Amino acid sequence: MAQEKTLPDYQQDRIKVEPGETIVSARPHSLTDKVFNFCPGCTHGIVHRLVAEAIDELGIEGEAVGISPVGCSVMNYDFFACDMIEAAHGRAPAVATGVKRVHPDKIVFAYQGDGDLASIGTAETVHAATRGEHITVIFINNAIYGMTGGQMAPTSLPNQVTQTSPYGRDVSKVGFPIRMSELLATLDGPAYIERVACDSTAHIRQAKKAIKKAFENQVNGVGYSFVEVVSTCPTNWGMTPQAAFDWLRENMLTYYPLGVYKDVQADGYDNALGAAAARAADCPIAQQKREG
Repeated sequence: MAQEKTLPDYQQDRIKVEPGETIVSARPHSLTDKVFNFCPGCTHGIVHRLVAEAIDELGIEGEAVGISPVGCSVMNYDFFACDMIEAAHGRAPAVATGVKRVHPDKIVFAYQGDGDLASIGTAETVHAATRGEHITVIFINNAIYGMTGGQMAPTSLPNQVTQTSPYGRDVSKVGFPIRMSELLATLDGPAYIERVACDSTAHIRQAKKAIKKAFENQVNGVGYSFVEVVSTCPTNWGMTPQAAFDWLRENMLTYYPLGVYKDVQADGYDNALGAAAARAADCPIAQQKREG
C-alpha cells in the first residue's frame, strides 16, 4: 500500500509515515524536540507552536532570528530551531533593532512577557514601535510576573491579588494597568497590532492567523508588527489550568478586549511609512520636505 502523507514537505524529512498511516499533525520543523519546561496550563507552549508553524509555513526558518529576554521566555533558545539571541531584561526590542539593521534580510522577532516588555522594557518597546522598526514582536500578557514568583505586573488588573499586592492592586496608589496594544496603536510607526488569546480552539486559530500575518508583514516590508496574547499563569494565580482559563475569560478579556487595533494594509496603505506620511499631510514641515 502506498504511503499516505498529509504533512507539509518541511516536515516529511523528519517524520516517517508507515504504510497505511495518515498523520494530520506533527511537531513543527522550527521547534526542537526538547520538552517544554512551562507549568501545566500555561499557554506559552501553544504560542511557541504557533510561532514555529508560521515560520515553517513561510519557509523562513533559515532566515529567522529570535530574541529571548528575561522571564518565562528566557529559555526560548532551547525550543526554537532558528538562530536565537539572549537579551538583557527588557532590551529585546533594542537587540532586535540592531540585528535587523545590520542584517536587513533576516526575519527578526522578539518574544516577551509583560514584566519584560511593559515594565523594564517600556522605553525600548515604545521607541522601537514609533521608529517603525521592521521587526515582529510577540507579547505574552498573563497579568503577573511569572518566572520571579508572582509579583504585580504593569498589566495586573485592578484589585488583582499578587505576591506584592496581597490586598489587591490599589489603583489609587500604583495606577491602572497598561493596555499595550491600545498604547502602541496611537503611534505612527507600527503597521499591525492585534490582541488575541489561546483559551479556545477558535481563539487559537485566530492567534495563528495574527502571528503569521505579523511575520508576513516583515517578509513583505510592511513594517513593525505586534501581537499581544492574553495568557494564563495557573501557578502564580493559584488556580487549576481550567479555573485559570475561566478567570481569563471572565476578567482579562473584559479589560483587554481582543481584536485588531491597527492594520495599515486594511486601511489601504502598502506599509506603515505610507500611512504615516498620509497622516502628516497637513504638517507644514512635512509638506516642505516633500516639495523640497
